[in-house]
Amino acid sequence: MRKRDPQPWLVDDDLWARIEPLLPKQLARSGPGRRPVDDRKVLCGILFVLFTGIRWEWLPKELGFGCGMTCWRRLRDWNNAGVWQRLHEVLLAELRAAGKLDLSRAVVDSSHVRALKGGPKPAGVQ
Repeated sequence: MRKRDPQPWLVDDDLWARIEPLLPKQLARSGPGRRPVDDRKVLCGILFVLFTGIRWEWLPKELGFGCGMTCWRRLRDWNNAGVWQRLHEVLLAELRAAGKLDLSRAVVDSSHVRALKGGPKPAGVQ
């Protein structure tokens, strides 16, 4: 994403090529009813909501990203399938291979790192 990109929620081909293989395959539908919205469009809808901060229900259908609830459900399903963790690992591997990963300024957030065996207890705590 460029710094002044007017629509940062639009996923370019390069990023999509990394994300698409990580997404779970949609089950083929048979019979009448709506067809599923394209994954790339849904991802753009998710990013639109996250960038703008609007409510899922208010996602404008005119943008072509599907309805807000579709985007929310797909985000939930992708999260449960581990898509974001795998994408993070893919991008880290690419940075590492290109020699562009600098961990000298990394921060570890204790809310995300489990203290196995409870860690040390401060004095006076039982």
